[in-house]
Amino acid sequence: MPVTPLDADEVRRIAALAHLALTDEEVGLFGRQLADILEYVRQIQSADTAGVTPMSHASADGYERPDEPHTPLARAEALENAPEAAPEAGLFKVPRVMA
Repeated sequence: MPVTPLDADEVRRIAALAHLALTDEEVGLFGRQLADILEYVRQIQSADTAGVTPMSHASADGYERPDEPHTPLARAEALENAPEAAPEAGLFKVPRVMA
């Protein structure tokens, strides 16, 4: 089945959802690229997955290291490589994220 580019209006709608401003040239390019991606998804969906156990993570069990307790870093040691720190208060300085 040949891949057909997405309609320009559909590409612009998707771009608006992502807060992207696209040129007419980009609309055409991204329309073709999105169509290719959707075609690939269709191919993946057609794969027979009968008998495949659903997984909650991409890696199988056994690849994660066990939790082992360790002595934590001393506060001064944790702060010594921080780009901005307030060692007197024992705190990291971070950029303000809320006005």
